[in-house]
Amino acid sequence: MSPRGVAIPDLRERLFAAAERVVARDGAAALTSRAITAEADCGKGVLHTHFAGLDEFVAELVLDRFARSARQAGALEGKVGQATVAANLQGIVLALLEALPPAVVGLAMTRPVAALHTREGFQAGAPAFDAIQHAFTVYLQAEQRGGRLPADADAATIALALVGTIHHLLMTRVPGRGDDPKVITERLLAVLLGGAGQPPVV
Repeated sequence: MSPRGVAIPDLRERLFAAAERVVARDGAAALTSRAITAEADCGKGVLHTHFAGLDEFVAELVLDRFARSARQAGALEGKVGQATVAANLQGIVLALLEALPPAVVGLAMTRPVAALHTREGFQAGAPAFDAIQHAFTVYLQAEQRGGRLPADADAATIALALVGTIHHLLMTRVPGRGDDPKVITERLLAVLLGGAGQPPVV
């Protein structure tokens, strides 16, 4: 355990990652302040020293993961002209599903105070699905300019369909059940891009 009174580097991320492990292993009902700090190997009071309570912690975790996902989506612009359009999009979609574990996102939906705090964060400008959609649109428009996507393709609508799929999978997917997200995104991209994106290579 970290010594009392000693600053812990990257404490927020350490606590966030610990919470994700607790939820993945034991379910949302097992998420308590004590379970999080025990998993993070920190003192019992550390979480409440840095957050007003568990609800604020959960909301901040969700906001952090959305911000991280928006940064990942923004990295698409650096992939313009590389691999295939479909492969680039599929890779990011799958990465976003990993960065936003459904169980963690669901936490904020089942805790009213956490849900309110999360909404307030988004209303204040924290990145959310709209930032991810914008990143997809910017990438697709760049591929259009490069000739790898038809000029008449509706980049904004393709981006919206991808974000809608991500949202749907986050809200409904149960790990180990149903179709593999990779298969789902391959099918979706085949419809959205036609032959322009080429088969995904992941």
